[in-house]
Amino acid sequence: MGCGNAFFTLTITFSVALITYNIIISANAPLRQELPGSSQSVLSVDPIIKMPGNRKSALTNKRLFHTAVTASDSVYNTWQTRVMYYWFKKMKKNGGVNCEMGGFTRILHNGKADQFMDEIPTFVAQPLPAGTDQGYIVLNRPWAFVQWLQQADIKEDYILMSEPDHIIVKPIPNLSRNGLGAAFPFFYIEPKKYEPILRKFFPEEKGPITNIDPIGNSPVIVGKESLKKIAPTWMNVSLAMKKDPEADKAFGWVLEMYAYAVASALHDVGNILHKDFMLQPPWDTEIGDKFIIHYTYGCDYDMQGKLTYGKIGEWRFDKRSFDNIYPPRNLPLPPPGVPESVVTLVKMVNEASENIPNWGA
Repeated sequence: MGCGNAFFTLTITFSVALITYNIIISANAPLRQELPGSSQSVLSVDPIIKMPGNRKSALTNKRLFHTAVTASDSVYNTWQTRVMYYWFKKMKKNGGVNCEMGGFTRILHNGKADQFMDEIPTFVAQPLPAGTDQGYIVLNRPWAFVQWLQQADIKEDYILMSEPDHIIVKPIPNLSRNGLGAAFPFFYIEPKKYEPILRKFFPEEKGPITNIDPIGNSPVIVGKESLKKIAPTWMNVSLAMKKDPEADKAFGWVLEMYAYAVASALHDVGNILHKDFMLQPPWDTEIGDKFIIHYTYGCDYDMQGKLTYGKIGEWRFDKRSFDNIYPPRNLPLPPPGVPESVVTLVKMVNEASENIPNWGA
């Protein structure tokens, strides 16, 4: 299914967004009134780093969330998204009657339908105008979310923002609580370290820099109405940071993650920092209580099961090995001694590829 909205509406929407953006980057003062929806209230406590205590009781009154994944139509993004959606469906079914996993949407931000529209529920978003992303394609993500939130009929009251290289290993409950989002804390998102730069986008009157949580936009579960306010700001701050040489140099490939963290704080939406939201092989070796495998890092081992990170191993699994081709079915399993997380990852990719029709199409 496509976006189905008139091009005129989309053009007007984007024009408004760019006007806001131009106001932001041309202002001499730090970002204040230009960002939509900001208020004067400030969170007075640091984020919570624990599992909410009322998780079990909440399941008797389900709070469904919609899972959204932004992707391009590249081979690289497509095979990952197909695997991700396979496991989404299976884990939603495994969750039974109390499962809080609702619908699913692939937000395809290349502007046109592809051959997988019938396999994966899809919303087609328009990309940014040519040259706007300055070679940083991730800037299309916040703009795609803006379009989806404005134009799609989303039944659920909460959104899980996920990514193609996420594999759900167990049914995910709605971890957000009391107006707070739920997010995974990244060790490399360090607001305190970059306070002088971030103050260009998060003014002093919004409170201490610790109001900016060490998160990206994914994985995050957040209220739909909150995200509708955050998303345009996220887009504008991303563009403004990319325009700012100091911010662009400091944040590099995680710039859009910092932009989401800032936008969330500007709208006073704090986050429960849930360390068990996901694991990242090969550094995380056990599945434990985690919900998502994020296979962003390459996994290289010798045949004795020893990690050889930084050196191509005798056995390896790295998603970047399959940037222009699909992984073959029945990938070889790791040698004995390789951690559970890596073994599980490969087994789950193999199960998905075995059961998805027209794999490699």
